[in-house]
Amino acid sequence: MVLVALLVLGVSLTGYFGIKAFNDNLLYFFTPTDITESKAPIGKSFRLGGLVVTGSVIRENMNVTFSLSDNNKTIKVSYEGILPDLFREGQGIVATGSLDGDLFLATTVLAKHDENYMPPEVAEALLNSSAGE
Repeated sequence: MVLVALLVLGVSLTGYFGIKAFNDNLLYFFTPTDITESKAPIGKSFRLGGLVVTGSVIRENMNVTFSLSDNNKTIKVSYEGILPDLFREGQGIVATGSLDGDLFLATTVLAKHDENYMPPEVAEALLNSSAGE
C-alpha cells in the first residue's frame, strides 16, 4: 500500500508541476482597449495586437516607438531591435512584451504576411471594437 501511495503522490506531483509550467508559459492576447481597462497583467509577458497608427512611428537608431490602436483605444509601444520588413503604418501587428506604466515594452514584433492576412486575434478585436461604435 505504501508503494501505491508513493506512486500516486509521484504522479500527482508530476502533473501539478507540468500544469504549473504550462500556465507560466502561456502568452495571453490583449488589445489596447483591454490594457486601458486594466485587464492586462502587470509584470507578466503577453501579446498585444492592433493597427500601427499612421504618423506615430518614431525611429531613433535601433529604438522604435509607435502607437497601436484597435480603432477604439491607443497605446504607445517601444521596441528595440530590427523590425520586420513588412512593418509599416496602418497595418496589423502582434507584439510580445510587458507593460511599464502606460508604455508597452515589446520584445518581439510580428507583422502580417501579405495584404490579405491579419492575425485572427487582431481581426476579431478590430471587428468587436467597430461593432461597439
